[in-house]
Amino acid sequence: MFSPSQADVRRFFCSIHAKALAGQPLDAIETIASLWIDEHPEYHAALADVDAALATMHLADEGKTNPFLHLSMHLSISEQCSIDQPRGIRQAVELLTHRRNSLHLAHHEAMDCLGQMIWESQRAGRPPDGDAYIACVQRHATQD
Repeated sequence: MFSPSQADVRRFFCSIHAKALAGQPLDAIETIASLWIDEHPEYHAALADVDAALATMHLADEGKTNPFLHLSMHLSISEQCSIDQPRGIRQAVELLTHRRNSLHLAHHEAMDCLGQMIWESQRAGRPPDGDAYIACVQRHATQD
């Protein structure tokens, strides 16, 4: 199983941003990541300087979203939906997308559920509960 470090993740997203700006070819996963990067111009400055991204890796900016974590979650949800794992996530995110009329907004709501699932798993020392995750996304899809 691939387990990238925090530095690996930051290098990955910074390199994709640089390649996209330079018009260089991207592989499939880089293309998906690049599309999410395009959706977040507020992160472009952070992605433009890999050295600064690595130097600030251990700093927590209170009240600010971590662009690397945020983009990683977009990428994770995209991958989960592409293979429907956990089973049912594709349908739940599609329903949420339809209800919000936006894949981007749907992902942001699904991130709340994904983060909750990971937090509960780590806190309890148990494997992630995919059923609870999907149920959370489905609840979001039924709320206005």
